[in-house]
Amino acid sequence: MSRSSAASLLTAATFGLLSILARPAAATSPAPQPAAAMPLPPPPAIDAGSYILVDFQTGRVLAQRNADERLPMASLTKLMAAYIVFAALKDGRLTLNEPVTISKAAWQTGGSRMFVNVGSQVPVIALIKGMIVQSGNDATVALAQKVGGTRAGFVQMMNEYAQRLGLKSTHYMDVDGLPDPNHYTTARDLATLTVALIRDFPQYYYIFRMKDFTWDRIKQPNRNGLLWTDPSVDGLKTGHTEAAGYCLIASAVRHGMRLVSVVLNAPKWHSREADSEALLNYGYNFFETEKVASARAPVLKPRVYESAAGYAAVGTPSDLYVTLPRGEAEHVATNAALTSTRLVAPLAAGAVVGEFTVTDGNGQVVGREPLVTLEPVPAGGLLTRVMDGVRLWFH
Repeated sequence: MSRSSAASLLTAATFGLLSILARPAAATSPAPQPAAAMPLPPPPAIDAGSYILVDFQTGRVLAQRNADERLPMASLTKLMAAYIVFAALKDGRLTLNEPVTISKAAWQTGGSRMFVNVGSQVPVIALIKGMIVQSGNDATVALAQKVGGTRAGFVQMMNEYAQRLGLKSTHYMDVDGLPDPNHYTTARDLATLTVALIRDFPQYYYIFRMKDFTWDRIKQPNRNGLLWTDPSVDGLKTGHTEAAGYCLIASAVRHGMRLVSVVLNAPKWHSREADSEALLNYGYNFFETEKVASARAPVLKPRVYESAAGYAAVGTPSDLYVTLPRGEAEHVATNAALTSTRLVAPLAAGAVVGEFTVTDGNGQVVGREPLVTLEPVPAGGLLTRVMDGVRLWFH
């Protein structure tokens, strides 16, 4: 660069100092007004020894009792088996129409059954429906042997997936849920697994709302009675052994809000349904879930130094929902704040540059998401970099 060019740049930079932009203020919604919400009643009194009710979108716990107590899980074990089979389908290690040869071990499995015949070949999709709708232990063992090589290999996979999904108090000893002192879970872990199952494999969720399934002219109904009595319920699974009592995981959607209830160790088969219905009604009557930010929608457009465009749109990478007692959603406040006002190009798309938070009417944070760049922010030319370099030196 010649001396005259350098002098021109320095002169331009000096005059540019007079127009340095002020630091971008955080984008905030109006301050919340004190809420005068209706008092929140306690959860309903139910018979189950352990339960939890959570919102699917936010994970907020709306009601719970003994949710971290380790208990037998009976056929709720099959939810993890289903998760692993769905993962194998997603990875291409399995196909829905792929035939599975039924082993003698699968055919001989006790408890609830799909009634597959030893030596026969059954499509994967039929075995999945037999496992979920009919709670067939024989179908579950056949799928476990197909995916895991052996039952023991599949059980190892189940425990590894439990760790991946953050199930802190769950351990599997077999694929069918028959009693074993080292085969246990908690209501909280089962809620976590259920949310992951619905979120990660929505294309297969329809199976959980099937009211019956027929194989080899044997028609068996889904044991989840709520599928007949509550049109908002669309899953998931029942379980029962003498040790586990009567168990039911139910999920429902009303007015776009999905809730998941887990009921363990109920004393009678009909009480697990009554308990689940009471929990779901409590959640829908007294809570609401609202979306407060849309994925990849611009929230701020801060200055980015040394960039070609000068500014960059930032937003949340995912939709952000909050679950609150009814009537309190109108009192939430949002705040979008950058971690630094000295953003410098280049920046990759998805670079974290701040945080978007939501507070309730009492000032408590009820939701947060990172703020990220929505597009790549390339560096500008030489003149831009020199000018902004001077600006940054005085910033």
